[in-house]
Amino acid sequence: MTATPAWPPKSAPRLFIEMTLAEGMRLPIEGGQAHYLGKVMRIAPGDAVILCDDVTGEWVARVTQVDKRAVVVEVERMSRPREDVPDFWLCAALLKKPNFDLVLEKATELGVAKVLPVVTRRCVADKLNPERARTIMTEAAEQCARTALPLLGDILKLEHLLREWPEGRALFFADENGGMPVAAAFLQAGKDPAALLVGPEGGFDEAERALIRAHPAAVAIALGPRILRGETASIAGTALWMGLQGDWAA
Repeated sequence: MTATPAWPPKSAPRLFIEMTLAEGMRLPIEGGQAHYLGKVMRIAPGDAVILCDDVTGEWVARVTQVDKRAVVVEVERMSRPREDVPDFWLCAALLKKPNFDLVLEKATELGVAKVLPVVTRRCVADKLNPERARTIMTEAAEQCARTALPLLGDILKLEHLLREWPEGRALFFADENGGMPVAAAFLQAGKDPAALLVGPEGGFDEAERALIRAHPAAVAIALGPRILRGETASIAGTALWMGLQGDWAA
């Protein structure tokens, strides 16, 4: 006897939708998402689409209509509730566009709750297109089956970030001049809210380093024996925290 194909198939496309979903809802998908479904994925009536609303969770929907400008789907059932997100922020100094794009993508895949772009004295970039950045994060979340999107904070100068730092959140400072071994620092902090601060291509200058170290929430850490590029430090530090204290920890 031929086995009944699994529903929905693992190959079903995934999309984040900017509305709260519910069983039985019928909605049109338009614009770039409709182009992706119709022209790239070549979906047809009866096919499955996985939708996430970043509020309730993940839903299975069935395509009912495919037009040139819109794809109409009907929401059938919830398949997963929205994931619990570890309370971890990545405060990353702005880098050249391709490098910071990588940071946004991999931070999303790794499960951060919030990305805060930071401007320091040695940054080679001081601007970020928030719409483009959110698109990168959304596409990364879709590709790795996240049910929650990271928040994207406003660009802040380092001094502003430190001045407005919330009480009770540890600020791990990736200092290329050395600090507490990263694993020991993360384990010592426990499950409390935390953040990782990473510098730009040229690192922090001495005045910035002194300012950070003087902050009561700051803990200087060493990410191994080698000086890492900004994007590498962001990704490696986040992965270590997720493994030791985040949702990778057993």
